[in-house]
Amino acid sequence: MNKPFSTGLVWFRRDLRATDNAALFHALKNCQKVHCVFVFDSDILNPLPRQDRRVAFIQESLVELNAALTHGLIVLHSSALKAIPQLAHALEVQAVFANHDDEPQALSRDAQVRGALANAGIAFHTYKDHVVFERQEVLTQAANPYTVFTPYKNAWLKKLKAEDLAPHPVQAHFDALAPRPAAYNQAVPTLPDLNFEPVNLSSLHYRSGTSGAQALLQDFLHRIDRYEDTRNFPAIKGPSYLSVHLRFGTVSVRQLASEAWRRSATSEGARVWLAELIWRDFYAQILANFPHVAERSFKPEYDAIKWDHGPHGKALFAAWCEGRTGYPLVDAAMAQINQTGYMHNRLRMVVASFLTKDLGVDWRWGEKYFAEHLIDFDLSANNGGWQWASSSGCDAQPYFRIFNPTTQSEKFDPEAKFIKRYLPQLAALPAADVHAPWEAKPMTLQAAGIVMGKDYPLPVVNHAQARETTLARYAVVKKAA
Repeated sequence: MNKPFSTGLVWFRRDLRATDNAALFHALKNCQKVHCVFVFDSDILNPLPRQDRRVAFIQESLVELNAALTHGLIVLHSSALKAIPQLAHALEVQAVFANHDDEPQALSRDAQVRGALANAGIAFHTYKDHVVFERQEVLTQAANPYTVFTPYKNAWLKKLKAEDLAPHPVQAHFDALAPRPAAYNQAVPTLPDLNFEPVNLSSLHYRSGTSGAQALLQDFLHRIDRYEDTRNFPAIKGPSYLSVHLRFGTVSVRQLASEAWRRSATSEGARVWLAELIWRDFYAQILANFPHVAERSFKPEYDAIKWDHGPHGKALFAAWCEGRTGYPLVDAAMAQINQTGYMHNRLRMVVASFLTKDLGVDWRWGEKYFAEHLIDFDLSANNGGWQWASSSGCDAQPYFRIFNPTTQSEKFDPEAKFIKRYLPQLAALPAADVHAPWEAKPMTLQAAGIVMGKDYPLPVVNHAQARETTLARYAVVKKAA
């Protein structure tokens, strides 16, 4: 078969796998020889703290990807804006292949890279890979993007065909992979090489790379039928824990959706998990079609809300960040993200509602904190979740729906196992008293060796009073409607 290009370059970004990878597949099919590159982009890395779990996860995953590619991977540490055109020129390629990234900064970067490559007479081809359906593939009958999830999900499922989930047969074309030129024949840089401090991911129970993703998937498939019954309880092994692998593409979303779709006819758990994957597509297309959400509320009227940006709000925000609000489920959830870089999905909703609707703090502050601390941070999903919780987003919960952190605790951590794991200072309290320790009897607190306000903080707000304040704060939205 005649191939249109003699030499191509695959630019890996958030797709760190050598299987079922759209860009890699199209490059191998269309080029006589193919080089592969990943750039540790200094424009992204430089602002990060010097110890970052995400950089460690990427680095470990690249070691595995390097081994999976026949002749290895070129790994650079530079600004991708300069490095990709320079490398393409040095390798004398006719085309660069990459997968879509619809985050605003990535789109800007790709536009600049496309321009630089075009000036050198080099093509730049990009492909859908990160989601099942993207951009404007699923539209309303009026040909508009969906802004409400349930009709989007129904249209998504109606559109879905087996070929949408078919894997790209990458390995069948591996013979086109080219040896690395001597100048680039180097090992994947270590974290110290990148000026980052080592991170022990295994101690945090993360397994990186494609092998880590497949191990998690096989473990989850034994539990998927119980997913609906277990997913909301943070002390139970309910979720798939694959979110970080989806974020960095060490697993194909097509493989996951295929597994869920195949089981969904007979498994309620698989049906619910597939809906979670559809939520991911939904938020990705919201960001692609309404990019203003990265900075402002999806619903403009919600930008009129007066958040507490003053010293009082900053003090409450600090208490939330540091897990000392006096509400154990909130504080345990914040301890989880601070210690591990992960937070259970139910708890993400609880702490986001608490920050915005109990403390009156701007959702953007919480969104930014999650962006800095979550190992699975994904702009579209994180933004969608925060706007959902604060009621400012598309298809968000109504503004008057305010989670009660105590009843959420009693319902989803009834035996207080999760709370006691992350707040050992409350471990001696009977489970029934852990959810609202300020209401525990003095003798109970004394027997547990707890002095409220010293060993564990008193609540920073009264939930019932905060609810009334929030309803008044959101009144501007009601007036706008």
